Amino acid sequence: MRMHRGSSKDVAGIPRASETLPLSASASPTVNVLLELTRAASTDRRRLRVPVGSTVREALHRVGQAPEGCAVLLGGEPIPLDLPIDRALHLIVISTFSGG
Repeated sequence: MRMHRGSSKDVAGIPRASETLPLSASASPTVNVLLELTRAASTDRRRLRVPVGSTVREALHRVGQAPEGCAVLLGGEPIPLDLPIDRALHLIVISTFSGG
């Protein structure tokens, strides 16, 4: 009888053979990202390392920012939140929320 891994129907008293499972993909390379979070007259700089291929949206989430409430600039130009990060970046993040 064939049983799937983790079955509770193993034969009692007979130890299971240990398995050597392959590791998933090796650690992916990372890049540095500097986020300048600007709100009114204050600026907060946050540095982080993200895996290559992460999106700007993911980087914003990692520093606790709501991506949909921000405009993100790279070199003075707005960029999409789903832009993959493939190199070190310095991003200006401007909050677009207003109090009320």
